[in-house]
Amino acid sequence: MRVLTSDEVRQIEVEAASRTDTSTSLLIQRAGYAVVQFCLAHFKFRSVCVICGAGGNGADGLMAAQVLSGIAEEVSTIVLAQDANALSPEAAAICDSLATGPMWVSDEAGFQDEEIQQALEADLIIDAVTGTGFKPPLEGIARKSVEAINQASAIVVSVGVPSGVEPDSNVAVHEGSDEAVFAHGVITFIAPNAAHVFGKLTTGPIAVSELGAQPSLVSHETGLSVVTAQEVRTTFPPRPDEAHKGDFGHVLVIGGVLDKAGSAGLAGIAALRTGAGLVTIACPQSTQPTIAGFAPELMTEGLPETETGTISLSGRDKIVQLLAQADAVVLGRDTPGGAEAPEFTQWVIGNCAAPLVLHDVGLPDMYANRAEKSADERLRVIVLDAEEAAALLSIQVDELQTDRVDAARRIARQTNSCIVLQGLRTIVAGSSGETWISMTGNSALAKNGSDDALCGIIAAALARHSSERPAFLRELDVASAVYLHGLAGDLARDLFHENTLLATDLIETLSDAFRDCELQSDRGLFYLRK
Repeated sequence: MRVLTSDEVRQIEVEAASRTDTSTSLLIQRAGYAVVQFCLAHFKFRSVCVICGAGGNGADGLMAAQVLSGIAEEVSTIVLAQDANALSPEAAAICDSLATGPMWVSDEAGFQDEEIQQALEADLIIDAVTGTGFKPPLEGIARKSVEAINQASAIVVSVGVPSGVEPDSNVAVHEGSDEAVFAHGVITFIAPNAAHVFGKLTTGPIAVSELGAQPSLVSHETGLSVVTAQEVRTTFPPRPDEAHKGDFGHVLVIGGVLDKAGSAGLAGIAALRTGAGLVTIACPQSTQPTIAGFAPELMTEGLPETETGTISLSGRDKIVQLLAQADAVVLGRDTPGGAEAPEFTQWVIGNCAAPLVLHDVGLPDMYANRAEKSADERLRVIVLDAEEAAALLSIQVDELQTDRVDAARRIARQTNSCIVLQGLRTIVAGSSGETWISMTGNSALAKNGSDDALCGIIAAALARHSSERPAFLRELDVASAVYLHGLAGDLARDLFHENTLLATDLIETLSDAFRDCELQSDRGLFYLRK
Protein backbone atom coordinates (compact mmCIF):
# COMPACT_ATOMS: atom_id res chain seq x y z
CA MET A 1 0.00 0.00 0.00
CA ARG A 2 1.60 3.26 -1.12
CA VAL A 3 2.44 6.01 1.35
CA LEU A 4 0.96 9.17 -0.19
CA THR A 5 1.09 12.87 0.59
CA SER A 6 -2.05 14.60 1.80
CA ASP A 7 -2.28 16.41 -1.55
CA GLU A 8 -2.20 13.09 -3.39
CA VAL A 9 -4.95 11.71 -1.14
CA ARG A 10 -7.10 14.78 -1.81
CA GLN A 11 -6.52 14.34 -5.54
CA ILE A 12 -7.82 10.79 -5.30
CA GLU A 13 -10.82 11.96 -3.27
CA VAL A 14 -11.70 14.57 -5.90
CA GLU A 15 -11.36 12.08 -8.74
CA ALA A 16 -13.39 9.46 -6.86
CA ALA A 17 -16.13 11.96 -5.99
CA SER A 18 -16.51 12.82 -9.68
CA ARG A 19 -17.53 9.24 -10.48
CA THR A 20 -21.11 8.11 -10.07
CA ASP A 21 -20.10 4.94 -8.24
CA THR A 22 -18.07 6.77 -5.57
CA SER A 23 -19.74 10.12 -4.94
CA THR A 24 -18.74 12.34 -2.02
CA SER A 25 -21.75 11.18 -0.02
CA LEU A 26 -20.88 7.54 -0.62
CA LEU A 27 -17.24 8.07 0.41
CA ILE A 28 -18.40 9.75 3.63
CA GLN A 29 -20.82 6.91 4.30
CA ARG A 30 -18.12 4.29 3.80
CA ALA A 31 -15.72 6.26 6.01
CA GLY A 32 -18.26 6.51 8.82
CA TYR A 33 -18.95 2.79 8.76
CA ALA A 34 -15.20 2.05 8.70
CA VAL A 35 -14.69 4.20 11.82
CA VAL A 36 -17.42 2.32 13.65
CA GLN A 37 -16.06 -1.05 12.52
CA PHE A 38 -12.62 -0.09 13.78
CA CYS A 39 -13.93 1.08 17.16
CA LEU A 40 -16.03 -2.03 17.71
CA ALA A 41 -13.13 -4.31 16.78
CA HIS A 42 -10.74 -2.92 19.38
CA PHE A 43 -12.55 -1.14 22.21
CA LYS A 44 -15.39 -1.68 24.65
CA PHE A 45 -17.71 1.26 25.25
CA ARG A 46 -21.27 2.15 26.11
CA SER A 47 -21.20 5.91 25.56
CA VAL A 48 -19.55 7.88 22.76
CA CYS A 49 -18.67 11.51 22.15
CA VAL A 50 -17.78 12.49 18.58
CA ILE A 51 -15.97 15.83 18.19
CA CYS A 52 -16.11 17.14 14.63
CA GLY A 53 -14.41 20.01 12.88
CA ALA A 54 -15.89 21.80 9.90
CA GLY A 55 -13.70 19.96 7.35
CA GLY A 56 -13.85 16.60 5.62
CA ASN A 57 -12.87 14.59 8.68
CA GLY A 58 -15.74 16.25 10.51
CA ALA A 59 -18.20 14.85 7.98
CA ASP A 60 -16.73 11.38 8.48
CA GLY A 61 -17.12 11.82 12.23
CA LEU A 62 -20.73 12.89 11.86
CA MET A 63 -21.47 9.79 9.78
CA ALA A 64 -19.83 7.64 12.45
CA ALA A 65 -22.04 9.30 15.07
CA GLN A 66 -25.11 8.51 12.99
CA VAL A 67 -24.12 4.84 12.67
CA LEU A 68 -23.22 4.55 16.36
CA SER A 69 -26.59 5.95 17.42
CA GLY A 70 -28.03 2.53 16.65
CA ILE A 71 -25.28 0.69 18.52
CA ALA A 72 -24.06 2.59 21.59
CA GLU A 73 -26.32 3.40 24.53
CA GLU A 74 -25.51 7.11 24.36
CA VAL A 75 -24.00 9.17 21.54
CA SER A 76 -23.15 12.87 21.82
CA THR A 77 -21.91 14.97 18.92
CA ILE A 78 -19.92 18.18 19.28
CA VAL A 79 -19.43 20.29 16.15
CA LEU A 80 -16.87 23.09 16.17
CA ALA A 81 -18.96 25.63 14.30
CA GLN A 82 -21.71 28.15 14.96
CA ASP A 83 -24.31 26.29 12.90
CA ALA A 84 -24.79 24.03 9.87
CA ASN A 85 -24.09 26.89 7.45
CA ALA A 86 -20.38 26.48 8.21
CA LEU A 87 -20.40 22.85 7.05
CA SER A 88 -20.37 21.17 3.67
CA PRO A 89 -23.81 20.24 2.26
CA GLU A 90 -23.10 16.57 2.96
CA ALA A 91 -22.13 17.24 6.60
CA ALA A 92 -25.12 19.52 7.12
CA ALA A 93 -27.45 16.82 5.81
CA ILE A 94 -26.01 14.30 8.29
CA CYS A 95 -26.55 16.77 11.14
CA ASP A 96 -30.21 17.00 10.20
CA SER A 97 -30.57 13.21 10.33
CA LEU A 98 -28.89 12.65 13.72
CA ALA A 99 -31.21 11.13 16.32
CA THR A 100 -29.90 13.63 18.86
CA GLY A 101 -28.94 16.96 17.38
CA PRO A 102 -25.34 18.17 17.57
CA MET A 103 -24.00 20.54 20.18
CA TRP A 104 -22.46 23.60 18.52
CA VAL A 105 -19.28 25.12 19.92
CA SER A 106 -18.09 28.28 18.17
CA ASP A 107 -15.52 29.59 20.66
CA GLU A 108 -13.18 28.35 23.38
CA ALA A 109 -15.57 29.33 26.14
CA GLY A 110 -18.07 26.82 24.79
CA PHE A 111 -16.06 23.96 26.28
CA GLN A 112 -16.97 25.21 29.76
CA ASP A 113 -20.63 24.50 29.11
CA GLU A 114 -21.96 21.85 31.46
CA GLU A 115 -23.53 19.84 28.63
CA ILE A 116 -20.20 19.75 26.76
CA GLN A 117 -18.32 18.71 29.91
CA GLN A 118 -20.79 15.91 30.48
CA ALA A 119 -20.43 14.69 26.87
CA LEU A 120 -16.65 14.53 27.30
CA GLU A 121 -17.12 11.99 30.10
CA ALA A 122 -18.06 9.32 27.53
CA ASP A 123 -16.28 5.96 27.39
CA LEU A 124 -15.08 6.65 23.84
CA ILE A 125 -14.17 9.92 22.15
CA ILE A 126 -13.85 10.03 18.38
CA ASP A 127 -11.47 12.79 17.34
CA ALA A 128 -12.47 14.23 13.95
CA VAL A 129 -11.34 17.82 14.57
CA THR A 130 -8.63 18.58 12.02
CA GLY A 131 -8.43 17.18 8.50
CA THR A 132 -5.79 15.94 6.07
CA GLY A 133 -4.92 19.50 5.05
CA PHE A 134 -3.94 20.58 8.55
CA LYS A 135 -0.73 22.59 8.96
CA PRO A 136 0.50 23.45 12.47
CA PRO A 137 0.23 25.23 14.76
CA LEU A 138 -3.11 24.53 16.38
CA GLU A 139 -5.02 27.69 17.13
CA GLY A 140 -8.21 28.85 18.79
CA ILE A 141 -11.06 26.44 19.17
CA ALA A 142 -9.16 23.54 17.57
CA ARG A 143 -6.39 23.85 20.16
CA LYS A 144 -8.96 24.00 22.95
CA SER A 145 -10.67 20.87 21.67
CA VAL A 146 -7.36 18.98 21.66
CA GLU A 147 -6.73 20.04 25.25
CA ALA A 148 -10.22 18.90 26.22
CA ILE A 149 -9.75 15.50 24.55
CA ASN A 150 -6.40 14.93 26.24
CA GLN A 151 -7.80 15.88 29.64
CA ALA A 152 -10.65 13.40 29.31
CA SER A 153 -10.32 9.87 30.69
CA ALA A 154 -11.91 8.23 27.66
CA ILE A 155 -10.53 5.91 25.01
CA VAL A 156 -9.66 8.11 22.01
CA VAL A 157 -9.87 7.09 18.35
CA SER A 158 -8.59 9.63 15.83
CA VAL A 159 -9.95 9.90 12.30
CA GLY A 160 -7.26 10.57 9.69
CA VAL A 161 -4.48 11.54 12.08
CA PRO A 162 -4.65 12.69 15.70
CA SER A 163 -5.69 16.34 15.61
CA GLY A 164 -2.66 18.58 15.81
CA VAL A 165 -0.49 16.29 13.68
CA GLU A 166 0.64 17.29 10.20
CA PRO A 167 -0.08 14.24 7.97
CA ASP A 168 3.03 14.66 5.81
CA SER A 169 5.44 15.00 8.73
CA ASN A 170 7.78 12.14 9.57
CA VAL A 171 8.72 13.60 12.96
CA ALA A 172 7.66 11.53 15.95
CA VAL A 173 4.76 13.07 17.88
CA HIS A 174 5.33 13.91 21.55
CA GLU A 175 2.63 11.70 22.94
CA GLY A 176 0.49 13.16 25.67
CA SER A 177 1.31 16.80 25.00
CA ASP A 178 -1.37 19.40 24.43
CA GLU A 179 -0.06 20.02 20.91
CA ALA A 180 -1.70 16.89 19.51
CA VAL A 181 -4.33 14.38 20.53
CA PHE A 182 -3.03 11.31 22.31
CA ALA A 183 -4.94 8.55 20.52
CA HIS A 184 -5.43 4.94 21.50
CA GLY A 185 -6.09 4.06 17.86
CA VAL A 186 -6.03 5.73 14.44
CA ILE A 187 -8.03 5.00 11.31
CA THR A 188 -7.38 6.78 8.04
CA PHE A 189 -8.76 6.54 4.53
CA ILE A 190 -7.63 5.85 0.96
CA ALA A 191 -3.89 5.64 1.80
CA PRO A 192 -1.51 6.25 4.70
CA ASN A 193 0.58 9.41 4.98
CA ALA A 194 4.14 9.71 6.27
CA ALA A 195 2.91 10.49 9.80
CA HIS A 196 1.15 7.12 10.00
CA VAL A 197 4.44 5.35 9.33
CA PHE A 198 7.03 7.51 11.09
CA GLY A 199 5.06 9.72 13.48
CA LYS A 200 4.62 7.29 16.41
CA LEU A 201 1.03 8.49 16.53
CA THR A 202 -0.19 5.85 18.96
CA THR A 203 0.78 2.70 20.78
CA GLY A 204 -2.47 1.18 19.57
CA PRO A 205 -3.72 -0.02 16.18
CA ILE A 206 -3.42 1.98 12.95
CA ALA A 207 -5.70 0.98 10.07
CA VAL A 208 -6.51 2.12 6.54
CA SER A 209 -9.77 1.79 4.62
CA GLU A 210 -9.39 2.54 0.90
CA LEU A 211 -13.13 3.36 0.57
CA GLY A 212 -13.17 1.82 -2.90
CA ALA A 213 -10.97 4.58 -4.33
CA GLN A 214 -7.97 4.08 -6.63
CA PRO A 215 -4.81 5.09 -4.74
CA SER A 216 -2.51 4.00 -7.58
CA LEU A 217 -3.54 6.82 -9.92
CA VAL A 218 -1.18 9.46 -8.48
CA SER A 219 2.47 10.42 -8.76
CA HIS A 220 3.57 8.76 -5.48
CA GLU A 221 5.93 11.47 -4.32
CA THR A 222 7.26 9.61 -1.25
CA GLY A 223 8.42 6.56 -3.19
CA LEU A 224 7.55 4.45 -0.14
CA SER A 225 5.01 1.73 0.47
CA VAL A 226 3.86 0.21 3.73
CA VAL A 227 3.11 -3.52 3.93
CA THR A 228 -0.36 -4.69 4.95
CA ALA A 229 -2.47 -7.81 4.73
CA GLN A 230 -3.36 -6.66 1.22
CA GLU A 231 0.15 -7.53 0.06
CA VAL A 232 0.17 -10.78 2.04
CA ARG A 233 -2.95 -11.93 0.20
CA THR A 234 -1.23 -11.15 -3.11
CA THR A 235 1.77 -13.27 -2.13
CA PHE A 236 -0.31 -16.05 -0.58
CA PRO A 237 -3.53 -16.46 -2.61
CA PRO A 238 -5.94 -19.28 -1.70
CA ARG A 239 -4.60 -22.72 -2.54
CA PRO A 240 -6.56 -24.31 -5.42
CA ASP A 241 -8.51 -27.49 -4.69
CA GLU A 242 -6.54 -29.52 -7.24
CA ALA A 243 -3.14 -28.43 -5.87
CA HIS A 244 -0.26 -30.77 -5.04
CA LYS A 245 2.87 -30.12 -2.99
CA GLY A 246 4.97 -29.29 -6.04
CA ASP A 247 2.79 -26.25 -6.71
CA PHE A 248 4.07 -24.46 -3.62
CA GLY A 249 7.78 -24.75 -4.14
CA HIS A 250 10.79 -26.55 -2.74
CA VAL A 251 12.86 -24.69 -0.14
CA LEU A 252 16.46 -25.70 0.49
CA VAL A 253 18.12 -24.67 3.76
CA ILE A 254 21.92 -25.00 3.85
CA GLY A 255 23.29 -25.11 7.38
CA GLY A 256 23.02 -26.96 10.65
CA VAL A 257 26.37 -27.20 12.40
CA LEU A 258 26.22 -29.06 15.69
CA ASP A 259 26.14 -26.09 18.06
CA LYS A 260 23.50 -24.26 15.96
CA ALA A 261 21.49 -27.10 14.46
CA GLY A 262 18.29 -25.56 15.77
CA SER A 263 18.55 -22.52 13.50
CA ALA A 264 18.39 -24.64 10.35
CA GLY A 265 15.50 -26.59 11.82
CA LEU A 266 13.60 -23.40 12.67
CA ALA A 267 14.06 -22.04 9.15
CA GLY A 268 12.83 -25.30 7.65
CA ILE A 269 9.80 -25.64 9.92
CA ALA A 270 8.90 -21.96 9.38
CA ALA A 271 9.00 -22.53 5.61
CA LEU A 272 6.66 -25.49 5.93
CA ARG A 273 4.31 -23.55 8.22
CA THR A 274 4.26 -20.72 5.69
CA GLY A 275 3.07 -23.04 2.94
CA ALA A 276 6.13 -24.45 1.17
CA GLY A 277 5.33 -27.83 -0.38
CA LEU A 278 8.78 -29.33 0.20
CA VAL A 279 11.67 -28.43 2.49
CA THR A 280 15.12 -29.99 2.48
CA ILE A 281 17.87 -29.18 4.95
CA ALA A 282 21.41 -29.81 3.71
CA CYS A 283 23.55 -30.20 6.82
CA PRO A 284 26.71 -31.87 8.13
CA GLN A 285 26.30 -35.64 8.35
CA SER A 286 26.82 -35.61 12.10
CA THR A 287 23.83 -33.35 12.74
CA GLN A 288 21.46 -34.97 10.23
CA PRO A 289 19.75 -37.24 12.82
CA THR A 290 19.26 -34.30 15.18
CA ILE A 291 17.71 -32.05 12.52
CA ALA A 292 15.55 -34.85 11.12
CA GLY A 293 14.14 -35.29 14.63
CA PHE A 294 12.85 -31.71 14.80
CA ALA A 295 9.90 -32.48 12.50
CA PRO A 296 9.01 -35.61 10.50
CA GLU A 297 7.99 -33.40 7.56
CA LEU A 298 11.54 -32.16 7.02
CA MET A 299 13.76 -33.85 4.44
CA THR A 300 17.48 -33.88 5.20
CA GLU A 301 20.67 -34.42 3.23
CA GLY A 302 23.91 -35.18 5.05
CA LEU A 303 27.00 -33.45 3.61
CA PRO A 304 30.72 -34.00 4.10
CA GLU A 305 32.05 -32.00 7.00
CA THR A 306 35.28 -30.51 8.27
CA GLU A 307 37.10 -31.52 11.43
CA THR A 308 35.23 -28.78 13.27
CA GLY A 309 31.84 -30.12 12.15
CA THR A 310 30.97 -27.51 9.53
CA ILE A 311 29.98 -28.22 5.92
CA SER A 312 33.03 -28.97 3.82
CA LEU A 313 33.72 -27.50 0.41
CA SER A 314 34.17 -31.07 -0.79
CA GLY A 315 30.41 -31.43 -0.72
CA ARG A 316 29.88 -28.96 -3.52
CA ASP A 317 28.86 -31.58 -6.10
CA LYS A 318 26.02 -32.74 -3.88
CA ILE A 319 24.98 -29.16 -3.17
CA VAL A 320 24.86 -28.43 -6.92
CA GLN A 321 22.31 -31.25 -7.30
CA LEU A 322 20.25 -29.88 -4.42
CA LEU A 323 20.38 -26.32 -5.79
CA ALA A 324 19.03 -27.55 -9.14
CA GLN A 325 15.91 -28.88 -7.39
CA ALA A 326 15.27 -25.81 -5.22
CA ASP A 327 12.84 -22.96 -5.84
CA ALA A 328 14.32 -20.88 -3.00
CA VAL A 329 17.41 -21.28 -0.86
CA VAL A 330 18.36 -20.14 2.65
CA LEU A 331 22.07 -19.84 3.42
CA GLY A 332 22.44 -19.19 7.12
CA ARG A 333 24.96 -18.78 9.85
CA ASP A 334 25.73 -22.50 10.11
CA THR A 335 27.80 -22.78 6.95
CA PRO A 336 31.57 -23.35 6.97
CA GLY A 337 33.48 -21.37 9.52
CA GLY A 338 37.05 -20.14 9.49
CA ALA A 339 38.94 -19.56 6.27
CA GLU A 340 36.46 -21.50 4.12
CA ALA A 341 33.47 -19.29 4.97
CA PRO A 342 33.92 -16.45 2.44
CA GLU A 343 34.79 -18.86 -0.36
CA PHE A 344 31.81 -21.10 0.35
CA THR A 345 29.38 -18.19 0.58
CA GLN A 346 30.64 -16.69 -2.67
CA TRP A 347 30.45 -20.07 -4.36
CA VAL A 348 26.80 -20.55 -3.35
CA ILE A 349 25.94 -17.01 -4.50
CA GLY A 350 27.51 -17.68 -7.86
CA ASN A 351 25.98 -21.12 -8.41
CA CYS A 352 22.45 -20.65 -7.06
CA ALA A 353 19.94 -19.84 -9.81
CA ALA A 354 17.00 -19.80 -7.39
CA PRO A 355 16.17 -16.85 -5.11
CA LEU A 356 18.73 -16.90 -2.29
CA VAL A 357 18.19 -15.66 1.28
CA LEU A 358 21.43 -14.75 3.07
CA HIS A 359 21.53 -14.28 6.82
CA ASP A 360 24.45 -13.73 9.15
CA VAL A 361 27.04 -15.09 6.75
CA GLY A 362 29.32 -12.09 7.01
CA LEU A 363 29.27 -9.44 4.31
CA PRO A 364 29.56 -11.31 1.00
CA ASP A 365 31.37 -9.67 -1.88
CA MET A 366 28.44 -8.99 -4.19
CA TYR A 367 30.79 -7.18 -6.56
CA ALA A 368 32.66 -10.34 -7.54
CA ASN A 369 32.61 -10.79 -11.31
CA ARG A 370 30.54 -7.62 -11.52
CA ALA A 371 31.13 -7.19 -15.25
CA GLU A 372 29.84 -10.69 -15.94
CA LYS A 373 26.82 -10.29 -13.66
CA SER A 374 25.71 -6.78 -14.56
CA ALA A 375 22.61 -8.18 -16.23
CA ASP A 376 22.08 -10.90 -13.58
CA GLU A 377 18.42 -10.96 -12.55
CA ARG A 378 18.80 -13.65 -9.90
CA LEU A 379 17.21 -12.52 -6.66
CA ARG A 380 19.44 -12.23 -3.63
CA VAL A 381 17.87 -11.28 -0.30
CA ILE A 382 20.22 -10.11 2.45
CA VAL A 383 18.81 -9.95 5.99
CA LEU A 384 20.74 -7.40 8.06
CA ASP A 385 20.60 -5.76 11.45
CA ALA A 386 21.71 -2.17 12.07
CA GLU A 387 25.27 -3.11 13.01
CA GLU A 388 25.80 -5.21 9.89
CA ALA A 389 24.26 -2.55 7.66
CA ALA A 390 26.43 0.18 9.18
CA ALA A 391 29.54 -1.94 8.64
CA LEU A 392 28.60 -2.51 5.00
CA LEU A 393 28.27 1.25 4.49
CA SER A 394 31.36 2.06 6.61
CA ILE A 395 29.36 4.37 8.87
CA GLN A 396 28.40 4.46 12.54
CA VAL A 397 25.14 2.88 13.70
CA ASP A 398 23.87 6.25 14.97
CA GLU A 399 24.38 7.75 11.51
CA LEU A 400 22.52 4.85 9.90
CA GLN A 401 19.58 5.22 12.30
CA THR A 402 19.01 8.84 11.23
CA ASP A 403 17.76 7.62 7.84
CA ARG A 404 17.31 3.87 7.71
CA VAL A 405 15.33 4.03 4.47
CA ASP A 406 18.18 5.73 2.63
CA ALA A 407 20.69 3.31 4.14
CA ALA A 408 18.73 0.27 2.98
CA ARG A 409 18.33 1.74 -0.49
CA ARG A 410 22.06 2.44 -0.76
CA ILE A 411 22.94 -1.13 0.20
CA ALA A 412 20.37 -2.47 -2.28
CA ARG A 413 21.97 -0.46 -5.07
CA GLN A 414 25.52 -1.38 -4.09
CA THR A 415 24.82 -5.10 -3.83
CA ASN A 416 22.12 -5.37 -6.52
CA SER A 417 20.10 -7.23 -3.89
CA CYS A 418 16.87 -7.00 -1.92
CA ILE A 419 17.77 -5.75 1.55
CA VAL A 420 15.81 -6.54 4.70
CA LEU A 421 17.01 -4.04 7.31
CA GLN A 422 15.56 -5.23 10.60
CA GLY A 423 14.50 -3.06 13.49
CA LEU A 424 11.58 -0.91 14.54
CA ARG A 425 9.82 -0.54 11.17
CA THR A 426 11.73 -3.11 9.14
CA ILE A 427 12.79 -1.74 5.74
CA VAL A 428 12.66 -3.86 2.59
CA ALA A 429 14.58 -2.12 -0.19
CA GLY A 430 14.62 -3.81 -3.57
CA SER A 431 17.14 -3.51 -6.36
CA SER A 432 14.12 -2.64 -8.54
CA GLY A 433 13.91 0.70 -6.69
CA GLU A 434 10.79 -0.19 -4.70
CA THR A 435 10.89 0.29 -0.93
CA TRP A 436 8.49 -1.15 1.63
CA ILE A 437 8.16 -0.59 5.37
CA SER A 438 6.68 -3.16 7.73
CA MET A 439 5.31 -1.82 11.01
CA THR A 440 4.58 -5.23 12.52
CA GLY A 441 6.87 -6.88 15.04
CA ASN A 442 7.98 -6.05 18.56
CA SER A 443 10.88 -6.31 20.97
CA ALA A 444 9.88 -9.85 21.97
CA LEU A 445 11.37 -10.96 18.64
CA ALA A 446 14.84 -9.94 19.85
CA LYS A 447 15.65 -13.53 20.75
CA ASN A 448 17.47 -16.53 19.30
CA GLY A 449 15.73 -18.16 16.37
CA SER A 450 13.47 -15.29 15.31
CA ASP A 451 15.75 -14.36 12.40
CA ASP A 452 15.93 -18.00 11.29
CA ALA A 453 12.15 -18.21 11.24
CA LEU A 454 12.04 -15.01 9.17
CA CYS A 455 14.41 -16.49 6.59
CA GLY A 456 12.25 -19.59 6.29
CA ILE A 457 9.11 -17.50 5.84
CA ILE A 458 10.79 -15.37 3.15
CA ALA A 459 11.99 -18.48 1.33
CA ALA A 460 8.51 -20.03 1.37
CA ALA A 461 7.03 -16.82 -0.07
CA LEU A 462 9.61 -16.79 -2.87
CA ALA A 463 9.35 -20.52 -3.62
CA ARG A 464 5.60 -20.24 -4.12
CA HIS A 465 5.89 -18.24 -7.33
CA SER A 466 7.56 -18.75 -10.68
CA SER A 467 11.07 -17.39 -11.18
CA GLU A 468 9.63 -15.50 -14.16
CA ARG A 469 7.66 -13.28 -11.78
CA PRO A 470 8.74 -9.62 -12.29
CA ALA A 471 11.48 -8.40 -9.95
CA PHE A 472 9.32 -5.90 -8.05
CA LEU A 473 6.69 -8.58 -7.35
CA ARG A 474 9.33 -10.99 -6.04
CA GLU A 475 10.58 -8.23 -3.77
CA LEU A 476 6.99 -7.56 -2.73
CA ASP A 477 6.84 -11.24 -1.72
CA VAL A 478 9.80 -10.57 0.58
CA ALA A 479 8.01 -7.58 2.12
CA SER A 480 4.85 -9.66 2.63
CA ALA A 481 6.88 -12.32 4.43
CA VAL A 482 8.40 -9.67 6.73
CA TYR A 483 4.91 -8.35 7.59
CA LEU A 484 3.61 -11.88 8.23
CA HIS A 485 6.59 -12.67 10.48
CA GLY A 486 6.04 -9.49 12.50
CA LEU A 487 2.29 -10.03 12.75
CA ALA A 488 2.81 -13.58 14.01
CA GLY A 489 5.23 -12.15 16.57
CA ASP A 490 2.67 -9.56 17.67
CA LEU A 491 -0.03 -12.21 18.10
CA ALA A 492 2.37 -14.53 19.93
CA ARG A 493 3.43 -11.71 22.29
CA ASP A 494 -0.20 -11.05 23.17
CA LEU A 495 -0.83 -14.77 23.69
CA PHE A 496 2.28 -15.39 25.79
CA HIS A 497 4.44 -12.47 27.03
CA GLU A 498 7.21 -10.36 25.55
CA ASN A 499 9.74 -12.00 27.87
CA THR A 500 8.63 -15.60 27.36
CA LEU A 501 8.04 -15.62 23.59
CA LEU A 502 10.13 -18.19 21.69
CA ALA A 503 10.71 -18.53 17.96
CA THR A 504 8.75 -21.78 18.07
CA ASP A 505 5.79 -19.85 19.53
CA LEU A 506 6.01 -17.41 16.63
CA ILE A 507 5.91 -20.29 14.14
CA GLU A 508 2.87 -21.75 15.91
CA THR A 509 0.97 -18.44 15.57
CA LEU A 510 1.59 -18.17 11.82
CA SER A 511 -1.81 -19.81 11.32
CA ASP A 512 -3.44 -17.01 13.33
CA ALA A 513 -1.50 -14.42 11.32
CA PHE A 514 -2.79 -15.88 8.05
CA ARG A 515 -6.37 -15.87 9.35
CA ASP A 516 -5.95 -12.27 10.51
CA CYS A 517 -4.78 -11.22 7.03
CA GLU A 518 -7.75 -12.98 5.45
CA LEU A 519 -10.12 -11.21 7.85
CA GLN A 520 -8.56 -7.81 7.07
CA SER A 521 -9.06 -8.45 3.35
CA ASP A 522 -12.65 -9.56 3.83
CA ARG A 523 -13.45 -6.42 5.85
CA GLY A 524 -11.46 -4.05 3.65
CA LEU A 525 -9.75 -2.68 6.75
CA PHE A 526 -5.98 -3.02 6.49
CA TYR A 527 -3.67 -2.60 9.47
CA LEU A 528 -0.26 -1.00 9.43
CA ARG A 529 0.01 -2.35 12.96
CA LYS A 530 -2.42 -3.90 15.45
